[in-house]
Amino acid sequence: MSLSGAGVIAIWNDITDEGRANFYEWHDREHIPERVGIPGFLRGRRYIALSGTPEYFTLYEVQNKSVLTGADYLTRLNSPTEWTTRSVQHFRNTARSLCDVEMTLGAGSGGFIGTVRFDCDPAQDRGILETVSGSILPDITKSPAISAAHICRADEGASNVKTAEQKGRAANMVPRWVLLVEGATQQAIEHVLSNHLSPAVLDQLGAPEAMHGIYQLQFDLVGS
Repeated sequence: MSLSGAGVIAIWNDITDEGRANFYEWHDREHIPERVGIPGFLRGRRYIALSGTPEYFTLYEVQNKSVLTGADYLTRLNSPTEWTTRSVQHFRNTARSLCDVEMTLGAGSGGFIGTVRFDCDPAQDRGILETVSGSILPDITKSPAISAAHICRADEGASNVKTAEQKGRAANMVPRWVLLVEGATQQAIEHVLSNHLSPAVLDQLGAPEAMHGIYQLQFDLVGS
Protein backbone atom coordinates (compact mmCIF):
# COMPACT_ATOMS: atom_id res chain seq x y z
CA MET A 1 0.00 0.00 0.00
CA SER A 2 1.57 3.26 -1.13
CA LEU A 3 -0.63 5.92 0.47
CA SER A 4 -0.27 6.06 4.23
CA GLY A 5 -3.94 6.40 5.13
CA ALA A 6 -7.50 5.98 3.93
CA GLY A 7 -8.10 9.67 3.22
CA VAL A 8 -6.43 12.46 1.25
CA ILE A 9 -6.76 16.14 0.48
CA ALA A 10 -5.88 16.90 -3.13
CA ILE A 11 -5.31 20.57 -3.99
CA TRP A 12 -4.39 22.22 -7.29
CA ASN A 13 -3.71 25.95 -7.46
CA ASP A 14 -1.96 28.76 -9.26
CA ILE A 15 -0.25 31.65 -7.45
CA THR A 16 -0.01 35.26 -8.56
CA ASP A 17 3.45 36.39 -9.60
CA GLU A 18 3.67 38.81 -6.70
CA GLY A 19 2.73 36.10 -4.20
CA ARG A 20 5.06 33.34 -5.41
CA ALA A 21 8.16 34.00 -3.28
CA ASN A 22 6.04 34.32 -0.15
CA PHE A 23 4.13 31.15 -1.10
CA TYR A 24 7.24 28.99 -0.87
CA GLU A 25 8.29 30.42 2.49
CA TRP A 26 4.81 30.15 3.98
CA HIS A 27 3.99 26.71 2.56
CA ASP A 28 7.32 25.11 3.57
CA ARG A 29 7.94 26.81 6.92
CA GLU A 30 4.44 27.19 8.33
CA HIS A 31 1.51 25.74 6.44
CA ILE A 32 2.49 22.16 5.60
CA PRO A 33 4.17 21.67 9.03
CA GLU A 34 1.02 23.02 10.69
CA ARG A 35 -1.20 20.64 8.75
CA VAL A 36 1.02 17.61 9.34
CA GLY A 37 0.95 18.48 13.05
CA ILE A 38 -2.82 17.97 13.22
CA PRO A 39 -3.73 14.59 14.77
CA GLY A 40 -4.47 12.09 12.01
CA PHE A 41 -2.47 13.93 9.33
CA LEU A 42 0.34 11.64 8.18
CA ARG A 43 2.16 13.35 5.33
CA GLY A 44 2.16 16.47 3.16
CA ARG A 45 3.68 16.84 -0.32
CA ARG A 46 3.86 19.69 -2.83
CA TYR A 47 4.60 19.33 -6.54
CA ILE A 48 5.17 21.78 -9.39
CA ALA A 49 3.73 21.32 -12.88
CA LEU A 50 5.82 20.05 -15.76
CA SER A 51 2.77 19.91 -18.01
CA GLY A 52 -0.84 20.86 -17.47
CA THR A 53 -2.31 23.34 -15.04
CA PRO A 54 -2.60 24.68 -12.36
CA GLU A 55 1.03 25.27 -11.41
CA TYR A 56 1.02 23.48 -8.04
CA PHE A 57 -0.40 20.24 -6.66
CA THR A 58 -0.47 19.49 -2.93
CA LEU A 59 -1.36 16.12 -1.44
CA TYR A 60 -2.07 15.43 2.23
CA GLU A 61 -2.45 11.87 3.48
CA VAL A 62 -4.63 11.29 6.55
CA GLN A 63 -5.65 8.28 8.60
CA ASN A 64 -9.23 8.42 7.33
CA LYS A 65 -11.80 10.89 6.09
CA SER A 66 -13.17 11.48 9.60
CA VAL A 67 -9.94 13.40 10.31
CA LEU A 68 -11.00 15.89 7.63
CA THR A 69 -14.40 16.50 9.22
CA GLY A 70 -13.10 16.44 12.80
CA ALA A 71 -12.73 19.28 15.27
CA ASP A 72 -8.93 19.56 15.09
CA TYR A 73 -8.82 20.25 11.35
CA LEU A 74 -11.91 22.46 11.30
CA THR A 75 -10.50 24.53 14.16
CA ARG A 76 -7.40 25.26 12.08
CA LEU A 77 -9.49 26.11 9.02
CA ASN A 78 -11.56 28.55 11.04
CA SER A 79 -8.56 30.09 12.82
CA PRO A 80 -6.04 30.77 10.03
CA THR A 81 -2.79 32.42 10.95
CA GLU A 82 -2.12 35.94 9.76
CA TRP A 83 0.46 34.55 7.34
CA THR A 84 -2.08 32.11 5.94
CA THR A 85 -4.68 34.84 5.48
CA ARG A 86 -2.20 36.94 3.50
CA SER A 87 -0.93 34.00 1.46
CA VAL A 88 -4.21 32.47 0.28
CA GLN A 89 -5.28 35.81 -1.18
CA HIS A 90 -2.81 35.03 -3.98
CA PHE A 91 -4.37 31.63 -4.83
CA ARG A 92 -5.97 31.35 -8.25
CA ASN A 93 -7.76 28.54 -10.15
CA THR A 94 -8.00 26.37 -7.06
CA ALA A 95 -9.46 22.86 -7.03
CA ARG A 96 -9.69 21.06 -3.68
CA SER A 97 -11.17 17.67 -2.87
CA LEU A 98 -11.40 15.90 0.49
CA CYS A 99 -11.39 12.25 -0.52
CA ASP A 100 -11.74 8.65 0.50
CA VAL A 101 -8.96 6.49 -0.92
CA GLU A 102 -10.87 3.83 -2.85
CA MET A 103 -7.76 1.91 -3.94
CA THR A 104 -4.02 2.40 -3.58
CA LEU A 105 -1.48 0.09 -5.21
CA GLY A 106 2.29 0.12 -5.34
CA ALA A 107 5.54 -0.39 -3.53
CA GLY A 108 6.30 3.23 -2.65
CA SER A 109 6.31 6.85 -3.76
CA GLY A 110 7.74 8.44 -6.90
CA GLY A 111 9.39 11.76 -7.58
CA PHE A 112 6.90 12.45 -10.37
CA ILE A 113 3.12 12.27 -10.21
CA GLY A 114 0.42 12.32 -12.83
CA THR A 115 -2.97 13.67 -11.78
CA VAL A 116 -6.29 13.13 -13.51
CA ARG A 117 -9.33 14.87 -12.08
CA PHE A 118 -12.89 14.85 -13.34
CA ASP A 119 -16.56 15.10 -12.52
CA CYS A 120 -19.32 12.76 -13.64
CA ASP A 121 -22.93 11.85 -13.05
CA PRO A 122 -23.06 10.08 -9.64
CA ALA A 123 -24.89 7.25 -11.38
CA GLN A 124 -21.60 6.44 -13.13
CA ASP A 125 -19.60 6.11 -9.90
CA ARG A 126 -19.96 2.36 -9.52
CA GLY A 127 -18.91 1.62 -13.09
CA ILE A 128 -15.93 3.98 -12.89
CA LEU A 129 -14.70 2.44 -9.66
CA GLU A 130 -15.13 -1.13 -10.89
CA THR A 131 -13.29 -0.47 -14.15
CA VAL A 132 -10.45 1.57 -12.68
CA SER A 133 -9.83 -0.63 -9.66
CA GLY A 134 -10.48 -3.89 -11.49
CA SER A 135 -8.17 -3.46 -14.46
CA ILE A 136 -6.78 0.02 -15.13
CA LEU A 137 -4.88 0.57 -11.86
CA PRO A 138 -3.41 -2.96 -11.69
CA ASP A 139 -2.21 -2.60 -15.29
CA ILE A 140 -0.70 0.82 -14.57
CA THR A 141 1.41 -0.50 -11.70
CA LYS A 142 2.95 -3.06 -14.06
CA SER A 143 4.27 -0.29 -16.33
CA PRO A 144 8.02 0.44 -16.31
CA ALA A 145 9.23 2.97 -13.71
CA ILE A 146 5.78 3.29 -12.11
CA SER A 147 5.82 3.02 -8.32
CA ALA A 148 2.16 3.51 -7.36
CA ALA A 149 -1.35 4.33 -8.55
CA HIS A 150 -4.40 5.48 -6.61
CA ILE A 151 -8.07 6.27 -7.11
CA CYS A 152 -9.82 8.64 -4.70
CA ARG A 153 -13.42 9.83 -4.51
CA ALA A 154 -14.36 13.25 -3.12
CA ASP A 155 -16.84 13.82 -0.34
CA GLU A 156 -18.51 16.83 -1.89
CA GLY A 157 -20.24 17.87 1.32
CA ALA A 158 -17.03 17.89 3.34
CA SER A 159 -15.13 19.56 0.50
CA ASN A 160 -17.64 22.40 0.29
CA VAL A 161 -17.77 23.32 3.98
CA LYS A 162 -17.36 27.09 4.29
CA THR A 163 -14.53 28.08 6.62
CA ALA A 164 -12.67 31.27 7.47
CA GLU A 165 -9.65 30.12 5.45
CA GLN A 166 -11.75 29.24 2.41
CA LYS A 167 -13.46 32.63 2.48
CA GLY A 168 -10.04 34.29 2.21
CA ARG A 169 -9.46 32.94 -1.31
CA ALA A 170 -11.49 32.66 -4.47
CA ALA A 171 -14.08 29.88 -4.62
CA ASN A 172 -12.63 26.50 -5.56
CA MET A 173 -13.78 23.59 -7.69
CA VAL A 174 -14.31 20.12 -6.18
CA PRO A 175 -13.32 17.34 -8.60
CA ARG A 176 -15.44 14.26 -7.87
CA TRP A 177 -12.77 11.72 -8.86
CA VAL A 178 -8.98 11.94 -8.50
CA LEU A 179 -6.59 9.45 -10.13
CA LEU A 180 -2.91 9.63 -9.18
CA VAL A 181 0.05 7.84 -10.76
CA GLU A 182 3.54 8.00 -9.21
CA GLY A 183 6.77 7.14 -10.98
CA ALA A 184 10.51 7.57 -11.32
CA THR A 185 10.52 9.64 -14.52
CA GLN A 186 8.37 12.15 -16.35
CA GLN A 187 8.41 9.86 -19.38
CA ALA A 188 6.92 6.98 -17.37
CA ILE A 189 4.03 9.18 -16.28
CA GLU A 190 3.53 10.49 -19.83
CA HIS A 191 3.29 6.91 -21.10
CA VAL A 192 0.55 6.04 -18.60
CA LEU A 193 -1.45 9.21 -19.26
CA SER A 194 -1.20 8.66 -23.02
CA ASN A 195 -2.25 5.01 -22.88
CA HIS A 196 -3.95 3.70 -19.73
CA LEU A 197 -5.57 7.07 -18.94
CA SER A 198 -5.80 8.60 -22.40
CA PRO A 199 -8.67 10.92 -23.35
CA ALA A 200 -10.24 8.05 -25.29
CA VAL A 201 -10.14 5.73 -22.25
CA LEU A 202 -11.54 8.42 -19.98
CA ASP A 203 -14.26 9.24 -22.49
CA GLN A 204 -15.36 5.60 -22.38
CA LEU A 205 -15.46 5.86 -18.57
CA GLY A 206 -17.79 8.83 -18.84
CA ALA A 207 -15.19 11.52 -18.15
CA PRO A 208 -14.68 13.32 -21.48
CA GLU A 209 -13.57 16.56 -19.81
CA ALA A 210 -10.95 15.07 -17.47
CA MET A 211 -7.97 17.30 -16.67
CA HIS A 212 -4.44 15.84 -16.86
CA GLY A 213 -1.26 17.16 -15.27
CA ILE A 214 2.29 15.95 -14.63
CA TYR A 215 4.09 17.28 -11.57
CA GLN A 216 7.52 17.00 -9.95
CA LEU A 217 8.03 16.79 -6.19
CA GLN A 218 9.23 19.96 -4.47
CA PHE A 219 8.57 19.38 -0.76
CA ASP A 220 7.73 16.34 1.37
CA LEU A 221 7.03 16.23 5.11
CA VAL A 222 6.09 13.14 7.13
CA GLY A 223 4.42 13.50 10.51
CA SER A 224 6.24 12.42 13.63
